[in-house]
Amino acid sequence: MSQLFLIIAALLGATGVMLGAFAAHGLRGRLPENLFNAFETGVTYQSYHALALIALALWLKQTSSPWLVASGYLWLAGVVLFSGSLYALALTGIKWFGPITPIGGVLFILGWLALLVGAVKLGAVS
Repeated sequence: MSQLFLIIAALLGATGVMLGAFAAHGLRGRLPENLFNAFETGVTYQSYHALALIALALWLKQTSSPWLVASGYLWLAGVVLFSGSLYALALTGIKWFGPITPIGGVLFILGWLALLVGAVKLGAVS
């Protein structure tokens, strides 16, 4: 599982940099400020969770926990729904994508809570 998460994290990191550059050089001034900011928020959260997924993958090389694995999958789903919906909203202006964003946010939170449970169960907190 750790190799898969490392591969996914590398892809999320690379696409996060590409999307950030696209926003800075291709979208700035072409989108209304609120939509541009939404796109940048998507990039930011994607990048944070790419880094978190790298750390998680490295931890999973040392130990095994279904809670940690669940955390990784929840973060990945969060990136798809949270960041993906913000990208879609910004690029299309279709407001229907807006209500999807909080679902991704909830998945991020659940991923962090799964990490917490896994850490406690592994004795990281005593």
